[in-house]
Amino acid sequence: MIISFVSRVLFAAYFLEAGLLLIVAPWKTGLWERNFFVERLPLLESIVQNVFVRGAVSGVGAITALAGLAELAGLVRRWKSKDQSSAS
Repeated sequence: MIISFVSRVLFAAYFLEAGLLLIVAPWKTGLWERNFFVERLPLLESIVQNVFVRGAVSGVGAITALAGLAELAGLVRRWKSKDQSSAS
């Protein structure tokens, strides 16, 4: 029971962290434009610098962060329902 709760909290934390990173990273030039893949494959540079690609990656990050928030909301709802049922 407690392992399930901890794993769900870790799952939600991972999704929130990954989502926030994907939202912010494309717009930080140090993180996005100067990386291993762009240095090794110069053809990727034009793709990486495209604002539509950056927006798409940020959109995936927003969906990922929302999934983490939804998981946390489900945990809180379950926790509150258990508290109410044990109080009765």
